[in-house]
Parts: sequence; C-alpha cells; structure tokens
Amino acid sequence: MSSGVVLAAYGCAAILPFVLIRCFGTQAWYWHVLSVCLAVGLGLAPIPASWVGAGTDLAVGSACTFLLLWGVAPLPRATHRSHSRAH
Repeated sequence: MSSGVVLAAYGCAAILPFVLIRCFGTQAWYWHVLSVCLAVGLGLAPIPASWVGAGTDLAVGSACTFLLLWGVAPLPRATHRSHSRAH
C-alpha cells in the first residue's frame, strides 16, 4: 500500500472529528466517553485471521483515530474557564 493512501486515510480520520464538531457542535459528554471506550476496545480487539491484511489495518487504525479524536476533541473547550464573569 502506498504511503500516500495511508497518509490520506489517517489525515482524513484526524481532521474529520474537528470539522464535525465545528459544524455540528459537541454532543453530550457520555457520547464522547463512549467514543473513547470504543476506540480503545477496537484497538485492543484481536483481528480474525481471515481479515489480516494491510487494508484491514488501515481501516481499523483510521476508525480508532477518528473515534479517539472525536472523543477527546471537546476537552480543551470543557476545561477552559471564561474570564469575563464578574466576581
């Protein structure tokens, strides 16, 4: 598999969560936690012997990247405190 295909797949998987959150906003916190749990579970799950191959590795890796980044993308916004409030 060429490095251009791998770069495009992982690049799209890394950029798409931020684009989706920018366009549609964040969801409830538990959906983001579930997304991180799914990413970890998918990444740790054994791949059946009949599915072993570069394409499967690329698909699973891209899915894990997407789910993990979509799950943690709202964290900086959630931890940011507004300084405009009057004390």
